[in-house]
Amino acid sequence: MKKQLIFLATAIVAVGGIASAAISGGSISERRAKALAAYEPAGEPVNCITLSQVRSSRVIDGRTIDFTTAGGKVYRNTLPYSCPSLASEDRFSHHTSLNQLCSVDTIRVLQSYGSGLHEGAGCGLGKFQPMQKVQSK
Repeated sequence: MKKQLIFLATAIVAVGGIASAAISGGSISERRAKALAAYEPAGEPVNCITLSQVRSSRVIDGRTIDFTTAGGKVYRNTLPYSCPSLASEDRFSHHTSLNQLCSVDTIRVLQSYGSGLHEGAGCGLGKFQPMQKVQSK
């Protein structure tokens, strides 16, 4: 439950970031394209990441989530299939009894209904691709 709350808090921060980006201009699709292009693969994908090391998560689009760990390392998870409402809701939860989030796990989109959040579509994760910032040329 504690880990789920951490991701919920991260999602709320991510929503605030999107609201401020909307104020600064540019369409959502342009901002997502920039976010995807800002990083490039840096090594072989891994099956799991350690949850206690995750500091934030950022939904890029309906199939892509970037997880930032302690020390600033970014792991990009590209879901095998598009996840309904993930891009528009920009938040998700997960349930695991381990201190790892793995490619065999499922996330649930958190949707606003009335005065609360409810779990929506369940979507399987892919492997976690280590990423590095693209170096400007």
